[in-house]
Amino acid sequence: MAGLYFHIPFCKRVCAYCDFFKSADLRRLGDTLAAMHDELDRQREYLGGESLRTIYFGGGTPSLCSPQQIGGLLEHAAGLFDCSAVEETTLEANPDDLDGPRLEAWRKAGIDRLSIGIQSMDDACLRLMNRRHTAAQAVEAVETARAAGFDNITVDLIYGVPGFTGDSLRRSLDVVLRLRPEHVSAYHLTVEPDTAFGRRAARGEFVPVEEQVSEEEFEVVHRTLAAAGYEHYEVSNFALPGRRARHNAAYWRGEKYLGIGPAAHSYDGSERHWNVASVERYIAGEPPGREVLTDRDRFNEYLMTRLRTAEGIDTDETARLFGAARAERTQRDAARFVAAGTLVAAGGRLAVPPERWLVSDAVIGALFESDDSC
Repeated sequence: MAGLYFHIPFCKRVCAYCDFFKSADLRRLGDTLAAMHDELDRQREYLGGESLRTIYFGGGTPSLCSPQQIGGLLEHAAGLFDCSAVEETTLEANPDDLDGPRLEAWRKAGIDRLSIGIQSMDDACLRLMNRRHTAAQAVEAVETARAAGFDNITVDLIYGVPGFTGDSLRRSLDVVLRLRPEHVSAYHLTVEPDTAFGRRAARGEFVPVEEQVSEEEFEVVHRTLAAAGYEHYEVSNFALPGRRARHNAAYWRGEKYLGIGPAAHSYDGSERHWNVASVERYIAGEPPGREVLTDRDRFNEYLMTRLRTAEGIDTDETARLFGAARAERTQRDAARFVAAGTLVAAGGRLAVPPERWLVSDAVIGALFESDDSC
């Protein structure tokens, strides 16, 4: 089974924290969608005949597209790939793009899951992040989606925002819990250089929160959502029982996926490919970049993605996929972390406890296989 990802890199307004490829020139949206249809035709053999399990529209802001445009891409994909077993079709959306008629039309087009970028329920925080909606619009968006028949909704939150920790975060969590989405993605703010926050930080005008505050905020999110019945199943993801994000989980399991659109990435099981991060060059047909992954690359990615999940790594699976020697070395290297409590060994698995996920990169990096590993 495989995944299909459509990248719609257009935004009406650029958020202060966003480091993804995006464009605010909406005049190129139509030409880009036409080029995406062309790319679908060119890549019809990329997945080797595997059936699709999930489809995801990300961005950017896919909710800028009309239901007809989204439905056209889905219909085209259905003519090229076996979509009979698709379990989840997600559309990322901004709250102020959501009204009853559009939501109902998206459902009819084939969207059955919404990912709504709420980020905060504090209007001042939203203004700081240069979001184009208010907290009231966020609440209305979720309620309107419910009324339109959506029963699989995820919302995004950002924590660790300077000046909006503590009570501001708790208020956002309280509102989200009253809305009771099936899934919550909660991300710690990362200040990247090529963003408005990054440029302000370089001038000394924006100071990221201290590490202690980050850990406290992470703990607040973890405890609050876990107490409300959400499973903390990946560093940034929480789900009610049976409502994990299936598309993202396929990335973590190393399954094949095809990415369509500017800056989209694809993986065919042995090679990674990526489209140019330029609307103009993508429309012009510039071919994708290519990277052949070595066994070491795939092993390190396996460690990186699996140890960010509740299941961690299965030692038998590690031996089957990458050889007994790698599995044994991993267990040897993991011993000191198990003794320190930053890894747990149980039932043939190694996993980072959820309360230590925020600082898990050090553990994962220490387990990576380098050129001189044996």
